[in-house]
Amino acid sequence: MKTRILFLVVLFACLSGLLSCAGGHSGETYVLISTNIKVPYWQSAGAGWAHAGSQLKVGFAFNGPDTYDPAAERDALAAAVAKKPDGILISVADPNVIKDGIDNAIAAGIPVITMDSDAPASKRLFFIGTNNYQAGVSGGTRLAQELKGKGTVVVFTMPSQPNLKERLHGYKDALEASPQIKLAHIVDVQGDPRIAFDTTTQYLANDKKEHIDAFICLEALAGKEVATVLSNNGIKGRTIIAMDTDPDTLQWIQKGVIAATISQKPYTMAYVGLQMLDELHHQSPGKLDSDWAHESFSPVPAFVDTGSAVVDKSNVDAFVSATKSVTGQ
Repeated sequence: MKTRILFLVVLFACLSGLLSCAGGHSGETYVLISTNIKVPYWQSAGAGWAHAGSQLKVGFAFNGPDTYDPAAERDALAAAVAKKPDGILISVADPNVIKDGIDNAIAAGIPVITMDSDAPASKRLFFIGTNNYQAGVSGGTRLAQELKGKGTVVVFTMPSQPNLKERLHGYKDALEASPQIKLAHIVDVQGDPRIAFDTTTQYLANDKKEHIDAFICLEALAGKEVATVLSNNGIKGRTIIAMDTDPDTLQWIQKGVIAATISQKPYTMAYVGLQMLDELHHQSPGKLDSDWAHESFSPVPAFVDTGSAVVDKSNVDAFVSATKSVTGQ
């Protein structure tokens, strides 16, 4: 038991970027950077990152702000570049803020891969993550089924993030076949779950003026907030399509408050990301700032799709069991 506790303490320190877990591969070090690093989604990514780092016996750190703060993420990236790691994996909160930092890393000879949220105009080598457009199509198709082709909908998103733009695009395309479903309001939650909670409360208080039939949540934080408001007020008959599979979201599906969520694979994204950074370090593709995406004989892919799936009441228990078997939680 003491050994297990010590291991967990060391692992947590590694994930928090507080300890360099070095060893093996000549002291190589790799850095994962994101925002909101303490939410379950990113803790899952951190676990995949740590697993790959331990297997490869390389140094690894996980850095970034606890909140949605693109400027702080930019600073974390600059700090990482200054330490000259052997590679960086980053989820881009705002490409307009982060692009120059990525380009600076490439200019310094540091390979950069994006994950989860991309900066396609930057010089990053490639993107690992969900096909976000297809995730939106899946969500929109399910929403149309739930609403039986008719209803008024609120969308919670963060408009500056390219991955969420792609999801919304997918939703809109899927809903073209249901012209009586109206996306009436698009709300910027700004990375703050309280905005989703308060906005949902306001819409429900205004129900006689405008009845909201459904809520689309394009990121992980909003779904459980909407579910909490509906449950607290004893309101039924509204549809929530959520995003990601943190424990609270899965519990609301089990309770029948959230209709479905679109699952991603942050663990896989980070695990594969570190493996590919290590491969790039040992088998360099050559000049890092080449336009590999348009090279016919590129040594790297343009996009690594880690997949997504719909989780609902029919498969949520199996999903929870599978998650526990891997994470122990």
